[in-house]
Amino acid sequence: MEEILQEIRVLDLTRIVAGPCTTRILADFGAEVIKIQSASLARGIESNTTPYFCAWNRNKRSITLNMDHREAREIFLNLVQISDIVVENFSPRVMANWELNYDNLLKSNENLIMLSMSGMGQTGPWKDYVAFGPTVQALGGLTYLTAYVSDTPMGLGYAYADLVSGLYGAISILAALEHRDRTGQGQYIDLSEYEAICTTIGPALMDAYVNLNESMPMGNDDVSLPAAPCGCYRCLGEDRWCVVAIFTEDEWRALCGILGKPAWTREDRFSSLPNRKKYRKELDLLIGKWTAKQTAEYVVERLQGVGLAAGIVQNAEDLANDPQLLANDFFTSLNHPLLGEIKTDTTPINLKNYPKASWNASPLLGEANQYVFGELLGMPDAAIRSYIQQGIIA
Repeated sequence: MEEILQEIRVLDLTRIVAGPCTTRILADFGAEVIKIQSASLARGIESNTTPYFCAWNRNKRSITLNMDHREAREIFLNLVQISDIVVENFSPRVMANWELNYDNLLKSNENLIMLSMSGMGQTGPWKDYVAFGPTVQALGGLTYLTAYVSDTPMGLGYAYADLVSGLYGAISILAALEHRDRTGQGQYIDLSEYEAICTTIGPALMDAYVNLNESMPMGNDDVSLPAAPCGCYRCLGEDRWCVVAIFTEDEWRALCGILGKPAWTREDRFSSLPNRKKYRKELDLLIGKWTAKQTAEYVVERLQGVGLAAGIVQNAEDLANDPQLLANDFFTSLNHPLLGEIKTDTTPINLKNYPKASWNASPLLGEANQYVFGELLGMPDAAIRSYIQQGIIA
């Protein structure tokens, strides 16, 4: 069964999350992604057997090239000749120092598509700044807007900017592939993670620019939402929470019934949606007292049972056992040569007759060296052994 990107070969120079997220999407849909590693850098979370590496590098091949050697860069250029895409997420100086910028790569492949993913992009006064997801989230305003209060910018707690950039990277490559199909021309894509995350606060930017309003973090208090109670409430157990949103008077009466119709539900301050929004903090405290005595599962089951909007704030264990995800085969098992059977998420993009069963676990360091250097490039075994001894294939 043919996979969508089966004829596409990608040279993957990326590390950590943003770049590997892009190339994982391409690999998931059949592209041959050759991940270029070196033993000196495949350490820590970039070690091939860590859960982190395994999550972001499934369906890829791994080769070892120490790009500090001129000979390794020559081998890389030979690979460029037989590839479609190069993806890198270094700071701008790295590829330039290696003399592997796009103009030079075009000499090896005039139809090449190249994606450069960096914190600030390839131009501008900040181009050489090194950045990670949490740093650009702060600089781009998302950390502030996702806090509970203005003086405590807690943010999201994970590198959301990396995932946003990874998705943008994959989409931009697909657009470049379509452009190449139509025109025969490659593309150079300069993706700034900072600019990518700034797109997530578009409404706040427009409100400040057009209306001159100061955007403030709302936490769970979205005053524009026509609902009350509406929030995240602690439940019975360690760090267990649920979310509830009540919009109409019928929904309010249904909630009161589940609560056992305590006297406070009949007070004037809760008699209408405008009143409930006005006294939102007091209402949240009362709702929270009830949920704190119940399990999140019980609260959600009761409320959803009568058509009310409610959900559990799920942790990883909850997600792994979520009946909706299980029913839709969102998880799959992959056989890793060292770790054995591992569970991984699949993709929410479901295409007819798409062969998810053909997926592979993340690669071991350099396991595709013989295939890539020997079969694809036709290098003699003696030459490969010599490069290994010199630390070039390493």
